Amino acid sequence: MNEGVKAGLSKVPEVTIGFWIVKILATTIGETGGDAVTMSLLHADRNAQNDGYLIGTAIFMGVLIAAVIAQIAMKKFNPVIYWFTIVASTTVGTTMADFADRSLGIGYAGGSAILLALLLTSLLVWRWREGTISVNSVATPRVEIFYWTTILFSQTLGTALGDWMADTNDLGYENAALVFGSGLLVLATAYYFTSVSRVFLFWAAFILTRPLGATLGDLFDKPIDHGGFAFSRTAATAVLAAVMVALILVIPQRPGVHPGAAAQAPAE
Repeated sequence: MNEGVKAGLSKVPEVTIGFWIVKILATTIGETGGDAVTMSLLHADRNAQNDGYLIGTAIFMGVLIAAVIAQIAMKKFNPVIYWFTIVASTTVGTTMADFADRSLGIGYAGGSAILLALLLTSLLVWRWREGTISVNSVATPRVEIFYWTTILFSQTLGTALGDWMADTNDLGYENAALVFGSGLLVLATAYYFTSVSRVFLFWAAFILTRPLGATLGDLFDKPIDHGGFAFSRTAATAVLAAVMVALILVIPQRPGVHPGAAAQAPAE
């Protein structure tokens, strides 16, 4: 690969079907992993006021900040660092949403509304400062900060939406997963058969994969009398992580192309 093309590569993966499969696994791990700490270890599910959700959020936020620093420090796309950071963001999204909804008593509807406002604000400021919110432009530290801030809000919003749909609306985890999965199919159809903005479709899909992962994670580890399969949260997280690592090794991990790549590459 010539130097001109190298300079135009993004520090996030090329968006393919494989990307979305790994992303769904990452969000499911975030749900089971977050619950393993806040519920299984800190017992916040028994008493939402025992600071379990807050402690879990502090732990995972520290991991996320360290992961983002490592990601920004990378000179080029690194799949291990990138996907670790995604898992960290989805895990802290789980604990943050649970803390807001249950410990602070904001509720799923209120929490979702606040998080949607934060997400839209992040996207608008990013668009205003950089001129685009395309993930292919993630090639500088400032854009990476916008990118990971937006992802954190989207992961947290997705958790609140998943819990809201499954618990408040009494759909149950299986039906809620079907609703979000159907939403992703609609977006996929729009991608292949319409000219709807690809940037819009990406962020819409990115948000929807999170509640899908949240409901699947809850389906695995919630008690049977709550509509789950009652699997061990720790075991479920370990199995899902192993599958995710295997897929990262099998599925080609290529960086996306920065919009400036074509201009930077020498003419043939």
